Amino acid sequence: MRSTLHAQVPIVQPYIEHQHAHELQAISEILECIPGLLDGVLADLLHGSIHPGNGREGMTAEQVLRALILKQMNGFSYEELAFHLADSCCYRAFCRIGLGSKSPSKATLQRNIKRLAPETLEEINRALISHARREGIERGRKVRVDCTVMESNIHEPSDSSLLWDSVRVLVRLMLRGRQWVATPMTDHRRRAKRRAIGIRNAKRKKQRIGRYRDLLKVTQKTIGAAKQMVTDLEQFQDADLMAVVMAREVALDLKYYLLFAEHVARQTRRRVIDEKKVPASEKIVSIFEPHTDLIIKDRRDTYFGHKLTLSSGASGLILDCVVEDGNPADSTLALRMVERQAELYGRVPRQVAFDGGFASRGNLKDIKHLGVQDVAFSKRPGLKVNEMVKSSWVYRRLRNFRAGIEGIISFLKRGFGMSRCTWRSHDSFKAYAWASILSANLLLMARHQLA
Repeated sequence: MRSTLHAQVPIVQPYIEHQHAHELQAISEILECIPGLLDGVLADLLHGSIHPGNGREGMTAEQVLRALILKQMNGFSYEELAFHLADSCCYRAFCRIGLGSKSPSKATLQRNIKRLAPETLEEINRALISHARREGIERGRKVRVDCTVMESNIHEPSDSSLLWDSVRVLVRLMLRGRQWVATPMTDHRRRAKRRAIGIRNAKRKKQRIGRYRDLLKVTQKTIGAAKQMVTDLEQFQDADLMAVVMAREVALDLKYYLLFAEHVARQTRRRVIDEKKVPASEKIVSIFEPHTDLIIKDRRDTYFGHKLTLSSGASGLILDCVVEDGNPADSTLALRMVERQAELYGRVPRQVAFDGGFASRGNLKDIKHLGVQDVAFSKRPGLKVNEMVKSSWVYRRLRNFRAGIEGIISFLKRGFGMSRCTWRSHDSFKAYAWASILSANLLLMARHQLA
């Protein structure tokens, strides 16, 4: 049976005399004084439960949220988090694990933390920003906006490596399916791997094209066998209902990866054999994380992940975040971020500072129309200072203020894992981003409180 909090406050060991312990205690006090903070967490934990009132008592919503904060704040894996919750009296006290209580295993932690939806974590962050406003930590009158990229947890993609991934995953699933059906198949994994390595080491284009043709050939053969096995598994009948269910699960997995394997084969044929350009929006760079976008930054650096648009205030808190689809131009995002600030605070900020990529006369006009007094772009192509702000002094102050968000982004990436998402699926990617932001904001608020 799930609950938001323990029915009775557990007896825990006191915090030790250490700066990190004081920060954890301050974070705990912040979480306790915001009403309704755990309602969304509990709803996520109960989602999909047939009888939520039955069964053994699991982790409370409070414990799950606090364990997530610890994980992101320290960069722990689930195994490391389980160890520290069993070993550290401060971490046990922070997560409300009482004396004599069994600490959760890594599987329990992973199962519960991954249930939290990105929308829930975003609402929690908004509640924290409202609390910071009431406490005078962040008024939201001066805002800076910039973009960064958080990478997906994938290997460096190439057409040959994607074809090799497709072959080995489909063959692995088909070998599992052979225990129920006798679909003819050939294990082409060794041949596909040799071709992928040969393509990587080829010195001439003619050699590379020939090996690509053979790799595409074995990939298509594997795809054909996998399609036939999907049909056979879906028609499989047996007196053992569990065997039928497991066969259907393998069929679903095969259909899922077949979709991406066929896409990879098509894009490879277009790009390598037909020598046609494939737009980034039509490419798949991973069959395991197909949501991943290909992002070219500053016309030189290539990233595989998602673009994040961040808003920060004078306190250093991250006020807002949007995980973008594709790689939209910065100039198309400026107005929306100001409108989201108006939704968050009930009014627009008095001053907004942007990177040069957001600059355009249309953006300046639209943002000023919303009621923002001073709008500063770090680069101002065709724009005069007196059009954006009151004076050159104000412009320099806002331009220098904007530069501070670069340090905040570095803080998020170095200290809270925002450089690379280690969770799978698009929703989990968004949840990971918000978990990093939430943990960073709580730590900054605790430090403001302790200062």
